Amino acid sequence: MSNLDNDERSWFLIHTKPKQEDRAISNLRAWNIETLSPQFRDVSYNAFNGLPRYTVKPLFSRYVFACFNLERLFHKIRYTRGVQGLVGFGDGPTEVDEEIIALVRSRIGKDGFVKLGDGIKPGDMVVIQEGVFQNLTGVFEKEMKDSDRVEVLLNTVLYRARVRIERGMLRKVSDTVCYA
Repeated sequence: MSNLDNDERSWFLIHTKPKQEDRAISNLRAWNIETLSPQFRDVSYNAFNGLPRYTVKPLFSRYVFACFNLERLFHKIRYTRGVQGLVGFGDGPTEVDEEIIALVRSRIGKDGFVKLGDGIKPGDMVVIQEGVFQNLTGVFEKEMKDSDRVEVLLNTVLYRARVRIERGMLRKVSDTVCYA
């Protein structure tokens, strides 16, 4: 590819067919198109023995980023197997700003997976930053099925209680593991 071709390339967001992100990526790479499909490792726990089970999931289900020359490759991309279409607003596909791509890439760790969350793990001391329990401390116990909800064991002067709150309401106090 010449420098001229490289300079004309832009990032676009591609909408894939259901559960065909990998197929679309493979076919796009066959056209020598650079792709970015951030993934994360999801954890669920076995109901019987409590052991974690990890699965790999796309960060943006049914969407992948691709960098290409729109004029030259629009029709090839549009009709690539696994591709539903290109995301756009108005008359055609909309370019994705390079800063967004850089931000997504900055969240990908050495293991190739996007780092989600704030580093809070079961056993960490936390403080609730807002709501009716503001400024109370507790022990982070677990995430709920809805990953935005968590369970915290509150420690107050005369009372201990488990509460379920939004993850964004917490701030990690220390790495001290405390199982009370």
